[in-house]
Amino acid sequence: MIQIPPQKPLNKLNVLVIDGQSLVTDTIKSALTEIGISTCKSAENAFYALRLCEETKFDVVLISFDIRSDKDGFNLLEELRLKGHISKTTMVIFLSADTSMELVNCVVELQPSDFWVKPLDRKKMEKRFTYLFGIKEKLYKLSYCIDKGEYPTAIYFAERQLKDPSLSQYYPMINRLIGESLINLKEYSQAEHFYKELGERYKYGWVQVNLARSLLKQDKMTEALALTDQLLERDDTRFSTYDALAEYYIEKEDYAKGYEIIQEATKLAPRNLDRNKKSWNLARLNHDKKGQYIATMNMAKFAKNSIHDSPDLNLNVIRSAIDLAASLTGEDAAKLITKTERDITFFVQEFGHDSQLKEQLAIINARMLNLKSDKKGAEEIIKNHMHTQSTSSVEDSLDKVKAFHEMGYWEESIRLLDSIKSKIESDSFLGQVINEYLDQESKERTDIRYSPKELGEMASSHYKNKRYEPAYELLLQAFTLAPRNPNMALSILKVMAKLVDEVSFDKNHLACLKKCKNTLDSIALSPNQQKKMDEYLAVIEQQLTSA
Repeated sequence: MIQIPPQKPLNKLNVLVIDGQSLVTDTIKSALTEIGISTCKSAENAFYALRLCEETKFDVVLISFDIRSDKDGFNLLEELRLKGHISKTTMVIFLSADTSMELVNCVVELQPSDFWVKPLDRKKMEKRFTYLFGIKEKLYKLSYCIDKGEYPTAIYFAERQLKDPSLSQYYPMINRLIGESLINLKEYSQAEHFYKELGERYKYGWVQVNLARSLLKQDKMTEALALTDQLLERDDTRFSTYDALAEYYIEKEDYAKGYEIIQEATKLAPRNLDRNKKSWNLARLNHDKKGQYIATMNMAKFAKNSIHDSPDLNLNVIRSAIDLAASLTGEDAAKLITKTERDITFFVQEFGHDSQLKEQLAIINARMLNLKSDKKGAEEIIKNHMHTQSTSSVEDSLDKVKAFHEMGYWEESIRLLDSIKSKIESDSFLGQVINEYLDQESKERTDIRYSPKELGEMASSHYKNKRYEPAYELLLQAFTLAPRNPNMALSILKVMAKLVDEVSFDKNHLACLKKCKNTLDSIALSPNQQKKMDEYLAVIEQQLTSA
């Protein structure tokens, strides 16, 4: 059995208060003194908090969201966890005057011991401290085992504690840790029975969410979905239910459904970088270029000044903007190109001195020139970067793949894609999704040689010359690359309205018609777009009915 170090007595605990307001710090220290804790240090910002944590192992950390520094409390709490300054045995109390649902959801994800709303009341704090320290003392061994991943030992201690009547007020928390241990051990059937029994005694939301999770893990879909439908109606369970469902569909490689659910969860707690990264990669798989752009912007915004902050995040915003602009036409494309040019200028001002970013910026500039139909200028840049060896950065290499393909260097594009694929590990969620995306890219870049914008322009030329079949085939390729673009769907309907007189529609034509209608029905169309859609559909349906 694991060797567990002795627990510190109450008067030996080290406490850290991270808050920029001296009145808050003084009130907390006063409450701690009343219950026998005198060792309490304070930091007014993230910089000093991190320095103190490097010098001392704190048993209790109170952290304010609105600390006066370059990091907010959320980012700092996440960094303290990642650096190992906070573990399962650390009591963490989050402080905030902001009680918006978005912030609360984000904080709950980091699982603090408690969440206190400012302004603070000393007497209430004393009572709450006493309660929390009681939990900390009684559940120390159990928490330590879970912290070390020793789940069988954790269950052993928990089951013994459930036989102690003096711990009855802690039974819900002990049971919660048993259930989580069973799921971590992949004992899903046992977890299901455990949570069903708990559900007869407790009305807590986590009981039902984890029951749903254990059912999903066993593919008991009828029962699981009936339960998740109920849980999605509840404010206290909606967020964690989305996570459980997304996890299930991604494991089953149903990336469209997983993406749909991830998007809903991201709306509730947009600060979570891992979820935004999943959303970004799933958006790519689902050809949602606008979704890619939004996800990369969220990542850059919420990682600002955090441990995750990096110039690469800003590069990815620019790259996804270029991808999106290449799928748009007219004023929408022009506006995005103008904004992206400003973003590139700002990026160069901030990070242009870094020689390691020289090639990335060159590739981006080449793609921008190509986007503005300056192929000669784009090719002059690309010729200096024709080596097709992939780099350690998947995103850098993928951007070069896109540049090669856009310039017409199709063989080089496919060779580089193959080189990237050989270096991706597929035993993680990210590896699984990126591999799937690379396979998709490889097939599409082999079969489709041009961008949606270029395909649209070629189709337009055929349409003007009444060559409707080649126009239709080109638009199909464009729609494969940009299936969420309403203008592309309308263009296909426009061609189909002419084509329906010339050919007999088969099941492929009808499937395309349905896909276009679904795309347009899912988007808020302008009055002019709606009018065109209705006109085209009326012509097509009239011809199909009379045929």
